[in-house]
Amino acid sequence: MSRIGNKIVVLPAGVEVTQKGNDITVKGPKGELTRTFSSDIKMSIEGSEVTFTRPNESKEMKTIHGTTRANFNNMVVGVSEGFQKALELIGVGYRAQLQGSKLVLNVGYSHPVEIVAPEGITIEVPANTQVVIKGSNKEVVGEVAAKIRSTRPPEPYKGKGIRYVGEYVRRKEGKTGK
Repeated sequence: MSRIGNKIVVLPAGVEVTQKGNDITVKGPKGELTRTFSSDIKMSIEGSEVTFTRPNESKEMKTIHGTTRANFNNMVVGVSEGFQKALELIGVGYRAQLQGSKLVLNVGYSHPVEIVAPEGITIEVPANTQVVIKGSNKEVVGEVAAKIRSTRPPEPYKGKGIRYVGEYVRRKEGKTGK
């Protein structure tokens, strides 16, 4: 029994869903997202409620059922509210700045690292040690945040690097020098 797949997705006001075969398009105030889902899972729209049903009880169908519902729900939340990830830079001289739509990071390398935001993603720098990534597609927001973090992941001895806000980095003890 897929508990996630059996949940009903409630469409908020201002969100429209159109279906053409396996392609589902969700439009809302924050944008438009299109995704191709499995043809085995049936979607039914009744007013502002969307339900998903599977043809049989095989393990594969149960997993696809839950994944389809979760991906669709992320699309609905993305076009109505949007997603965001926040990063913080920790280290002496580590800073970020925005040049147009390009993020420039100074994180201890001999050169600044430039990252261009993909379409549909906005990058904000509220302080020179904070970066906020916003967008309607949860997958792309997480991917861009991971790419930025991978330029200088946090190291365990001094804790320097780029980390998610609230991320815990396990610290190690250095050499004692005896």
